[in-house]
Amino acid sequence: MIRRSPSPLRFDLLRLLLSAVALAAAAGCASLDSPGSGGPVAEAPAYRVGDRWVYRAADGFYTPVRWEETREITAITAEGTAVRVTQKGPTVDSTRTELWAAPGLVRTGALFDDETRRFATLLKRYAFPLAPGKTWNQFVDNYNETTKKEGQINHYVRVGGWEKVTTPAGTYDAIRLRVLTRLDDDEFWRWPTESNYLIAYAPAVRGIVREDKEAQYREKGSAVDGITAIRSQHAVLELVSFTPGP
Repeated sequence: MIRRSPSPLRFDLLRLLLSAVALAAAAGCASLDSPGSGGPVAEAPAYRVGDRWVYRAADGFYTPVRWEETREITAITAEGTAVRVTQKGPTVDSTRTELWAAPGLVRTGALFDDETRRFATLLKRYAFPLAPGKTWNQFVDNYNETTKKEGQINHYVRVGGWEKVTTPAGTYDAIRLRVLTRLDDDEFWRWPTESNYLIAYAPAVRGIVREDKEAQYREKGSAVDGITAIRSQHAVLELVSFTPGP
């Protein structure tokens, strides 16, 4: 797992995040799914063995942890698409494998840092086709292979509009996704992690070109319980190169 120094921040600067995640969580049995408002859409990609994405990544506030992240499709079988994810940096060295049942549908993969989770029902990372205004909301049982615990996460996604996004690899037409997730890592002393990600997906590279990630949790039982948030993630990933498979 990537380690960083947490940063406290008062609730008034993060109330928008908390309210949005609470709204998604409060939906419960009421579905927030919608097909979107039409317009240009991003269709499901056709992956190839050998597709390879390399990202420049940093996470932290004062002295960020930096690494290079490589995602490469190693096999496509009846079971799904296997993706090897490698993180290398001065203080980072990890390798894991994700399994995608279909484009956008995750059977095994990560939601936060490099924790690998096995989902009881498929996680909709991307509900293709991606249309502006489209939303989906899931409560998914899962097993966290890092913590060896079972739990349930809430995953809410809203698709935004198209933008030109510039990265070290070039400038791409990308569609934005706002992803709000409430994890299942609460303990007797803290509430669950709540994350707020902004993702730019570009059909030209069959994947993301930029991710901006913010996450926090709150401690229980203190005088400021529910007021002070401990920021546990402040990260950005930018595409450095994309190499299509043969």
